[in-house]
Amino acid sequence: MQYTGLEENVNKVLYRNQTKEIQIGNQVIGGGNPILIQSMTNTKTEDVAATVAQILALEDAGCQIIRCTANNEAAARAISEIKKQIHIPLVADIHFDYKLAILAMEHGADKIRINPGNIGGPDRVKAVVDVAKAHQVPIRVGVNSGSLEKELVEKYHGVTAEGIVESALDKVRMIEELGYDRMVVSIKSSDVMMCVRAHEIIAEKTKYPLHVGITEAGTLLRGNIKSSVGLGIILNQGIGDTIRVSLTGDPVNEIITAKQILKTLNLRSGGIEVVSCPTCGRTSIDLISLANQVEQLVTDYEHLNIKVAVMGCIVNGPGEAREADLGIAGGNGEGLLMKKGEILRKMPEQELLSALKEELDHWNL
Repeated sequence: MQYTGLEENVNKVLYRNQTKEIQIGNQVIGGGNPILIQSMTNTKTEDVAATVAQILALEDAGCQIIRCTANNEAAARAISEIKKQIHIPLVADIHFDYKLAILAMEHGADKIRINPGNIGGPDRVKAVVDVAKAHQVPIRVGVNSGSLEKELVEKYHGVTAEGIVESALDKVRMIEELGYDRMVVSIKSSDVMMCVRAHEIIAEKTKYPLHVGITEAGTLLRGNIKSSVGLGIILNQGIGDTIRVSLTGDPVNEIITAKQILKTLNLRSGGIEVVSCPTCGRTSIDLISLANQVEQLVTDYEHLNIKVAVMGCIVNGPGEAREADLGIAGGNGEGLLMKKGEILRKMPEQELLSALKEELDHWNL
């Protein structure tokens, strides 16, 4: 596997698979560009107001590409109005009806997501590709383990990573033979290790950008664990150009998790890193509540690239807080506020959060 060192900023050097560069609206993926975070709306797309409101909330959270279902004509036509009110590329998600893919592109979709195997015969695939060519709209070729063709299930004696890859590459070749190569490939499974293996295989076989995710990962707890493990293994091998964390719930949570995965892998910098102790019998302040409040507070300071420590006792607290840029070390109903290794002041527990906020408000002023 070939890797190339690319600087995202002066502090981070990334080692990434070199993939084809693809323009999607006002964003560029592949070619070693930073990994972008995606999500999908769960509103009725034809409800423009609700869909726009959700997309704007996702933008605020850090979403960089949004996907909306185009499951009927009203949804496909709504794309043009939605795009007037948002600021990130919009991907139209289509299944079964090739006419909806065409309609979505004609109404301004920046990319379409299709499975060429379920929108009809070759003539229908060609009709979609012809319109994509005319509008220069990239096509995301998506294959999930749950939609693997019967002949491939039989060939590999079940649903396997090898079968998923073969299915995806068959569809890539189908579109290439129609003279189009603006593609993104997505192969997903709810089986984490199968998904990992599939990405390892396909990364050796194609140079198209890869959209990575663990599909149907589950609820907030289980979904976060499965996505973090799967995406962590895949991304750490230099594989992946865009990601989505698939959770059953508010899609804003998908963005929060995705950002944290990228930061943990040193694939993205910026924003505040919060470290906090796990609590024990020595803890003498309400550390759990305080740490959660700090976690929420720092989301408003994404422009800062610092480390904040929230510690609960006098054993490890002062030392850990001293190593952070800004820290709280709890005592008996009170705590120390520390900055760059120096104690600023001692104060009652109930004043710690506001004091921390004041420091963040005036950071580097």
